[in-house]
Amino acid sequence: MTDQPLALAPERWQCLATAHQAYTETVSPYYDETLQEVTERACTSGSIGKADIGALLMWKRLRADTPWASELMALADADVRRATAAAATAARDTSLSRSSAAQAGRAALASLPGFRTGDALASAVLTAAAPDRMAVYDRRAHNELRTLGIPLSHAPGRYSPYIEAIDQLLTAAPDPIRNWTARDIDTALYWMTTYQHSTNPINTPGT
Repeated sequence: MTDQPLALAPERWQCLATAHQAYTETVSPYYDETLQEVTERACTSGSIGKADIGALLMWKRLRADTPWASELMALADADVRRATAAAATAARDTSLSRSSAAQAGRAALASLPGFRTGDALASAVLTAAAPDRMAVYDRRAHNELRTLGIPLSHAPGRYSPYIEAIDQLLTAAPDPIRNWTARDIDTALYWMTTYQHSTNPINTPGT
């Protein structure tokens, strides 16, 4: 990432806005109910347990027939909650920048099976814990950042730079995008692939 102010051409901001509108018009308004319910419980308890991780796994449409899933289920729920409570505390810490909070929250989850590599499920847990600050990671959203001219490495530790890129977009965006949440940005980035394939406003690089 760079310290230079982010400058996107007007048509790229429009592409982002149009993708977000298309997402809201296409995806069921009930799709995020699972995420919202996990968020409500996390706000009350301060942590996320195995049952809610399972719910997020389904919501994110990830596979559970993996060795790590068995390893996670073999842990005591109290131990899982200890890690997710530390992650939630870090993600919500407003004394940290959004990207620093993301880095600390992601690190707090790294001891759990299923959270040692990859960011899809970890980002869902962090977003459920801190919905006003965090965003969900998806490889399509990652690739669409490149379409907007924001380079982002696929190397481990990418969640914090991903959140930093989203933060830069929110800071530099014109109205009404500047009033979006980080989650609004990630859904727009996610949907840009579908939108571009149908309209081809921007030449998307290969994945």
